[in-house]
Amino acid sequence: MKEQNKHINQLLEACRRNEQSAQFEIYKLYYKAMFNTALRITQDSFEAEDVMQEAFLNAFTKLDSYKGEVAFGAWLKRIVINKSLTQIKKNSRFEVVKFEVLENTLEDEGSMAGNDTIDYSMIKANEILKTMEHLKDNYRVALTLSLIEGYDNEEIALIMSISNENCRTTISRAKNKLRRLLQPDALVN
Repeated sequence: MKEQNKHINQLLEACRRNEQSAQFEIYKLYYKAMFNTALRITQDSFEAEDVMQEAFLNAFTKLDSYKGEVAFGAWLKRIVINKSLTQIKKNSRFEVVKFEVLENTLEDEGSMAGNDTIDYSMIKANEILKTMEHLKDNYRVALTLSLIEGYDNEEIALIMSISNENCRTTISRAKNKLRRLLQPDALVN
């Protein structure tokens, strides 16, 4: 791992000197992961490709702002996520769920308590990802950032420009909706 970090740091130094071969090498190392991140958020391969290209361009032009406090891949992924969210907002497909009274959330969760008899451990990851495509954009984005990208609620709230309470509510509702959609008869209705 240290060898890889050393190699990446050497490539980044070459990128700072505008060496195209180093930029291409960084691009090859991170392209697939960044494209997949953008695709999970934008849900459109053409948009994801555009977002990813813009993110790399942005990263290379602002490489001096990368201080090495986090892994380069994490820094680049943050750029991709922010650009993906901007693209969704630009297309007016991203609606924010307003924070409602806590009792409504508890009612929603309570209504699910008795019905949750499915063994979710038997469901394949691909099936869950496919089912997530049926969620509203803000639910899908929140779950993607939480479950797939590994961000905590505070980070997600910052990324999505919503309050921490709204973030928790959105993620909770998204998980409940996903559970309902994963029920055997859910997509038939």
